Amino acid sequence: MTGWVALLRAVNVGGNNKIPMAELAALATRLGLGQARTYIASGNLIFASERGEDELRAMLEDAIAAEWGKAIGVLVRSAAELADLAARNPWPDRPGNRVVTLFTDAPPTLEGVRHQAGEVLMLGQREIFIDYGDGMASSKLVVPATRTGTARNMNTVVKLAELAGSIS
Repeated sequence: MTGWVALLRAVNVGGNNKIPMAELAALATRLGLGQARTYIASGNLIFASERGEDELRAMLEDAIAAEWGKAIGVLVRSAAELADLAARNPWPDRPGNRVVTLFTDAPPTLEGVRHQAGEVLMLGQREIFIDYGDGMASSKLVVPATRTGTARNMNTVVKLAELAGSIS
C-alpha cells in the first residue's frame, strides 16, 4: 500500500466550507481507503491506497460534493513526494511556520504575482515555496496560483510526510 495525503482546498478557514475532519476520515474509509485519518482541522487526509493520484483526486472530489454539497478542490501527494518536497525546502533554517508550500497541480508559475514586499518566492516541481519573512499577518502578497492550489506551512508539510510515510 502507498501512503497518500489529500489536501483539501479552502476548508474550515474563517468559518467557510466547514467539513468535520472525523466525518472526512469516515468518508475515506467508506471509499475503501485504508488507515484513513486527518491531521489538524485544515483539510489534511492521510490514507493508504493502491489507486493512482488522478483516480484518488476525482474520487474524493466527487464524494465530498455528494456528502457536503460543496465543490472542494483536492490535491493529492504521495508520502514519498511529500518527503522529497520537505527535503527540498529552500529555507530549512527559517521557522517552519513562516515558510509555506503552495501546492499546485499545474506547472507552477510566478506570473501575476503582486504586492510582493519582503516575501521570497521560489518555484518547485508542483509547488511554490514562499518565505514570509516576518510572517503572513501583514503580508499583502497576491499569488494567482492560490485560486486552484492550497497552501500548508512547512511544519505541517513535514508532519504530513511523516504520517503518510508511516503507512505500511
